[in-house]
Amino acid sequence: MTLLVLGLALFFLLHLVPIFAREARSSVISRIGALPYKGLFALASISSLFLVYKGWTLTDPVFVYEAPRWAYHLAALLVLLGFILFIASNAPTNIKRVIRHPQLTSIILWSTGHMMVNGETRSLLLFGGFLIWSLISILGSNHRDGEWEKPERVSTLKDVVTVLIALVLYGVFAVWVHEWLIGVSPMPPA
Repeated sequence: MTLLVLGLALFFLLHLVPIFAREARSSVISRIGALPYKGLFALASISSLFLVYKGWTLTDPVFVYEAPRWAYHLAALLVLLGFILFIASNAPTNIKRVIRHPQLTSIILWSTGHMMVNGETRSLLLFGGFLIWSLISILGSNHRDGEWEKPERVSTLKDVVTVLIALVLYGVFAVWVHEWLIGVSPMPPA
């Protein structure tokens, strides 16, 4: 579990720097340049995710609770909403007029859904860590950025297209990619 904790800590700390240590970040960028900084940041992020993956696979699951059958359906809905918000965070949508941080909110929904159906220690650490990190990031970003200035209204068609793209990606991920990549079917047990 040590590798899992180290990977999560590295990932979270790296991604909290732009929120809580902007001066230090700017100082590093001024010394080495923006492109090398981005390269090092990407390399460190990939390395942290590799540590998370290795830590996950090397940690034996210790079950804390077993999810009720209905939790799988609610988790699927939360993850679907997370997909929509994640896609909306990078698109011009009216969703960003309602939710200030759609990408971080998507991670909250994703992690909550996964914690509902994965009642073992390594999952609780992984998804609970992402949940806490997302909440801290939202609070820190709100403090850093001050009052929320909502974006201009856009065509409803852009919202519809965003939702359709998210639905297709969710379907592909749920049916094919999740089991191939993670080794577990996201479908409720029979």
